[in-house]
Amino acid sequence: MPIFKGSGKALCLFLLAVFSCAAQVPKLVTGDRPPLTAGAFLPLPLTAVKPTGWLREQLRVQADGLTGHLDEFWPDLRDSAWLGKGGEGWERGPYYLDGLVPLAYLLDDAKLIEKSRKWIEWTLTHQRADGAIGPEKNIDWWPNMVMAKALTQYAEATGDPRVVPLLSKYFAYHAAQLDKRPLHEWAQYRWQEEVLTILWLYNRTGDPALVDLAKKLKAQGYDWRKHFEEFSYPNRLEGKEQMTLATHGVNNAMALKAGAISYLLSGDPGDRAVSSLMLDRLYRYHGLANGMFSSSEHYAGKSPSQGIELCAVVEAMFSLEIEGGILGDASMGDRLEQIAYNALPATLSADMWSHQYDQQPNQVMCSLANRNWTDNGPESNLFGLEPNFGCCTANLHQGWPKFVANLWMATGDGGLALAAYGPSEVLTLLVGDTRLDIREETEYPFRDRVRLVVSPSRKIRFPLELRIPRWAKQASVEVNHQPVDHVIPGAYLRVEREWAPGDVVELRFPMEVRTVRDYNDSVVLQRGPLIFSLPLGESWRKLRDSGPGGDWELFPTTPWNYGLLVGKQGSLSSVSVEERSVGKQPFSLEGAPVLLHVTGRRVPDWQIVDDSAAPPPVGPVATKSPVSELTLAPYGSARLRVTAFPVVE
Repeated sequence: MPIFKGSGKALCLFLLAVFSCAAQVPKLVTGDRPPLTAGAFLPLPLTAVKPTGWLREQLRVQADGLTGHLDEFWPDLRDSAWLGKGGEGWERGPYYLDGLVPLAYLLDDAKLIEKSRKWIEWTLTHQRADGAIGPEKNIDWWPNMVMAKALTQYAEATGDPRVVPLLSKYFAYHAAQLDKRPLHEWAQYRWQEEVLTILWLYNRTGDPALVDLAKKLKAQGYDWRKHFEEFSYPNRLEGKEQMTLATHGVNNAMALKAGAISYLLSGDPGDRAVSSLMLDRLYRYHGLANGMFSSSEHYAGKSPSQGIELCAVVEAMFSLEIEGGILGDASMGDRLEQIAYNALPATLSADMWSHQYDQQPNQVMCSLANRNWTDNGPESNLFGLEPNFGCCTANLHQGWPKFVANLWMATGDGGLALAAYGPSEVLTLLVGDTRLDIREETEYPFRDRVRLVVSPSRKIRFPLELRIPRWAKQASVEVNHQPVDHVIPGAYLRVEREWAPGDVVELRFPMEVRTVRDYNDSVVLQRGPLIFSLPLGESWRKLRDSGPGGDWELFPTTPWNYGLLVGKQGSLSSVSVEERSVGKQPFSLEGAPVLLHVTGRRVPDWQIVDDSAAPPPVGPVATKSPVSELTLAPYGSARLRVTAFPVVE
């Protein structure tokens, strides 16, 4: 494994051949060329990691839902100018493709691959003489940033040799245009999305002009480091003067990776540190019980009746996948899993034919109403085709597939890192043409055990970096039934040895039920990466037809205003765990694989205000209601729910 040094820094030029089940050809992952700073881990090419078990079934549900059919009936895709037609020519086609490409190739789904290729082919065959891409009527840099990301995924999955020349010509065009057409509006706040692709290309071509372009884009872009170092938005925003593109939730979700990408360009420790600072500021002042920060278009405070947009959920996941890899920060994997296994499934119907624009941790009704959002409309928490605004309809598709693709990463010294847990298989060729297959057998996050079956084609020495979740205080790791020392929660465990075919790594992450204090000193229950909610009976009422599906209001059929019995030391007065089988749709009430049984009391004075649950009253709350046995389900399995509970006497 060649390690090159330069400019006083260890800079990795790491080439790892990866065998693709889809394309049946080896491919190369290229590390960070000088003068870039080397990232801790390197993304594997699309299709090196494949989902198995319940996670593959989840992707299959997505393929059978909106993702697999949206372009057949939604005019913004069916008639897209990105297909040479006369319809929408801005972001919606590229957004859709950014999730469709990884889903199609991870499932080896011929129908979806064909759907994705018609978009790719139009872009590859319609580049203009000056290097411009996309519909001629689009004069905004932003949609091209998304299409470029989709093209890199396609190139990794297929090895199509046309992508690198097209991107090289396009970025030369952008560099020539940048002074007279600088970044503006959305592109100015999302500059890191293009820089990510520019660095992908630079690491394959070595063209120094690409590094210059990346630095110029960063200089023209919004200064996210300064924004968070001088953070001046500790409260829910009030007034249009604060509701700018800098306080926009999706922009912030994308910006989470800006510090890490800047660090690759600069090597500045301050750029590295700002990644953690961003997360601290967002969650300290706007953190929600579902693992996300609030933004009902803009920063909205910490009340569990505030919302967060689906676009922000999937973009935050992608940012954490990228920055967690660059920095090798285990805590970012914890946050990623919390979002992926809670906020993402909760904002989609179980069959993935409808979705919300905004979800609420305490969501007791989804109806057409003017809620107390900062800047969103009355349709925002409906389940439907394009509630409030259609960006999430186009963009939701990237959440699950990109999560799968980034479960595993390469290390700079010839090994593999397991950055997030889920049933999967990684298939690679190590140096010396040693074929390596690692099967991750697990029902995580519903169960606490992970089994890795390591199958190299011959004995070979390489490191495995295993993320130990911070909450797993009693975590243990064994290799071939022999305990491994120095298992530290909240860090990566490095296991370096000579591996032989059939070696087995067994990880156990005991999942104790934890109480976490939230808004107004309310209580949120967690077990492993899962957050638990009181699910309400759901009455789905169709508001109108929309394509093959519909737009739906949801109303509760069971009481919601309960508080929990919690002791003085923060422990629950009573809790038991019920485990059930893990089926094809674990994020449904019927299929929930784990339940919590706790005790609580009704709080009659806790009522609905502005069509949402009022903020939980500060406890301990006095109530004469009798003690009730309550059954809680994973947050992602409940569309109507209470998640942040007041403490009752």
